Amino acid sequence: MPFQPTPAQAKAQAHAALRIGLGVGIRDDDGLWVAFAAETLSPDQLSQALALGGAEMIITHRRAETLKTAAYFGDVARLTIQSDADLRWIRGVADPATDLSTPMKGPFRSLRDGDPRAHRAAILLCKAAHLLPAAVMVRVQSAEGLSILTASEVLAQANTAHYNDIVHAALPMTVSNEGRVHVFRPDDGSAEHYAIEVGKIDPNKPILTRLHSACFTGDLLGSLKCDCGPQLRGAMAQMGAQGAGILLYLNQEGRGIGLANKMRAYFLQDQGFDTVEANHRIGFEDDERDFRIGASILNKMGVGNIKLLTNNPNKVARMEDMRITVSERVPLIVGENPVNSAYLKTKAAKSGHLL
Repeated sequence: MPFQPTPAQAKAQAHAALRIGLGVGIRDDDGLWVAFAAETLSPDQLSQALALGGAEMIITHRRAETLKTAAYFGDVARLTIQSDADLRWIRGVADPATDLSTPMKGPFRSLRDGDPRAHRAAILLCKAAHLLPAAVMVRVQSAEGLSILTASEVLAQANTAHYNDIVHAALPMTVSNEGRVHVFRPDDGSAEHYAIEVGKIDPNKPILTRLHSACFTGDLLGSLKCDCGPQLRGAMAQMGAQGAGILLYLNQEGRGIGLANKMRAYFLQDQGFDTVEANHRIGFEDDERDFRIGASILNKMGVGNIKLLTNNPNKVARMEDMRITVSERVPLIVGENPVNSAYLKTKAAKSGHLL
């Protein structure tokens, strides 16, 4: 049949569908599932899923730890949904906002049999859509009108996008009159990323480089809860002072979980949890970012040797995994204040940042 989407295009359609409350078909070796994001599920959709029988709630092992229920498949837990469950119960299982006010959400019955690939795929799709990492799934005979993917396609496509420099133009900046901005667009429909050249780049020398993840609150609003804004401005200032550098501005807000989930993490931090604990309670890992994106963009720019401005050794390791030579790690220790001192201590103690 002509004009069928590629697997990458079908995956992008699935992200959009979940965000607007549509279901997505996921096929495994045993048949077809329809998955809904728990965050955007409607009462009618829940009623229809329950009427079909065998509806399941899928959460990550991190969220399962918080709810004190078993994740028999290691990374995901499959919970049965009782026939009288309502949307409030679904939201309560998925969203930690009410954990302290209503801690008793169970008892839960965790399933331990069957192939979990479709369930893993549903979680990956929810994460990529920057929704809560939780889904409601039900077996169906057909899913006419919905995007349909195979579980294998979703799992195999993780982190395989190609990045194209669709446009670049000169941009004089306060740190350098000779600046240039490149817009890199991935072919999988995910967010664009930006490469900012400061000064004149000499590809024959190690280039001072910063991989900076977007932080709306820190970069734009001047948030005191993190050190992102000072790091952005400090990196640009160093590049300007040295006459050259590349800042990769990667759209991976909130350590890759998106702004809405980052605000959920902030809400939990106000309740006394640190940044890592907050991410876990929502259902995410400590850090969901993919620094290989930065390496892919550097490769496209013909840059293979860098001096990396970072306090995060994981960035160095990911660059070297992607055959980018890191000739030097340049510390970037700026922006500590009384509000974020505990946050920075957590980054050092739990995430290995060299502060």
